[in-house]
Amino acid sequence: MNKIDKDALGEKIVEVIKTIFDPEIPVDIYELGLIYDVFVNDEMDVKILMTLTSPNCPVAETLPVEVEEKVKTIDVIKNAEVEITFDPTWTQDMMSEEAKLELGFL
Repeated sequence: MNKIDKDALGEKIVEVIKTIFDPEIPVDIYELGLIYDVFVNDEMDVKILMTLTSPNCPVAETLPVEVEEKVKTIDVIKNAEVEITFDPTWTQDMMSEEAKLELGFL
């Protein structure tokens, strides 16, 4: 797969991630800044590095599974794995302008 195809796939993965919302905040997890990185290897395995709004987040068990399951629905993806990190710690500064506007922070 060439670079352009991986870029297009990366965009598709982001589109899928943008359909997943934090149940406590009416903004998708991508715009919230919870997705730190998306890696796609040549075997079409995806690894997503993400965080949660707090270590005690009520969806800590279910949100990563939802991300994996939804990303796996993309035809060319063989496997998806989510790794949770709290380094760096999530802050409101990580939210997109769109998310801040939606939540009234601007």
